[in-house]
Amino acid sequence: MESKVKVVKSEKSWIETAAIDQLEKTAELEGIIKAVGLPDLHVGKTPVGAAYMTKDIIYPHIIGSDIGCGMALFSTGINRGKFKFDKMFGKLFRLGGLENIDISEKIADIDLPFKESLGTIGSGNHFAEFQEVSEVFDEKAFEEIGMEKGSVYLLVHSGSRGYGEYIIQDCIRKHSCQKGLKTDSTAFNEYLEEHQKSVEYARLNRELVAHRLLDTVGGKDDKKLLESVHNSITKKETEGEIIYIHRKGAAPSDVGYIVIAGTRSTKSYIIKPEEGLYDYCYSVSHGAGRRWPRFDCKKRLQHVYEDKILRERKLAGTLICKDKNVVYEEAPEAYKSIEKVVEDMVNEKMIKLVASLNPLITYKV
Repeated sequence: MESKVKVVKSEKSWIETAAIDQLEKTAELEGIIKAVGLPDLHVGKTPVGAAYMTKDIIYPHIIGSDIGCGMALFSTGINRGKFKFDKMFGKLFRLGGLENIDISEKIADIDLPFKESLGTIGSGNHFAEFQEVSEVFDEKAFEEIGMEKGSVYLLVHSGSRGYGEYIIQDCIRKHSCQKGLKTDSTAFNEYLEEHQKSVEYARLNRELVAHRLLDTVGGKDDKKLLESVHNSITKKETEGEIIYIHRKGAAPSDVGYIVIAGTRSTKSYIIKPEEGLYDYCYSVSHGAGRRWPRFDCKKRLQHVYEDKILRERKLAGTLICKDKNVVYEEAPEAYKSIEKVVEDMVNEKMIKLVASLNPLITYKV
């Protein structure tokens, strides 16, 4: 009998045993018919870099609090030759925080909770990053997206801020949703309605983050070129039945081209998922995936970067943040190799490469 748990990794890839154990334990829940651990799989409250397929039941706690979290790639209207690093870094550094850009007119008619948090990045792995095109692997696909080699782009990774947290806590309190919500229940309908609002909140949030940053640097365009949501529960009809795809730090394979983010000092990749991918719960990796938890990074790296000048040049040269610990948390050593993650999926025939992007400036305030 074929196992319902699949882990995508090669012999050279590293995935901690605890993450695989978490995945297998979660897969034992009632109604889960398939589970996949992607190459960026790592430990979380529930494993991150994982997707699950269920029938007749959903589990809100699997995707957790940041409902709708995802990545969106925006055009900027800025030519790479005119993107002067020192000038742009200075403008962003002096901004002090996205809340200093007024968006009251843009959200005046928005009827959603937690409006005051709209247009902010949030903590953890969230970021906004100006990027340049490094290499194009598929010219036709690149042009189809509407991209140009000499342009600067903005990648925004953020979610639903406090809204998603409110939804999951309310659902746990009212319905003990960690035990699952049957699809014929009132609780199921209530949760999915709020879930969808939170997804839309997160989409709007990314757009407003882009607006604020591009307003700061004098961007002339903020067209959204690509977007994928990697924390969500999605209804899907396949092989004649209704299933629900739970993605926790996993990008959908059925929405077209997407960005897989690297670390703050390595490439990101635009990829095209192959069609089908039923065996992978219609999902692909969303990023490099953490090797170490955030709280552990400073202890591990402080001795490596003892010299202040070296530390600032190596870790903080292109990163704008308020908390100095973030410099360690975002160090390349704290993440898995994005090249290995991408390579594993190419070898598995899950994706095709379209282009790679280099980071220019990362904003995490």
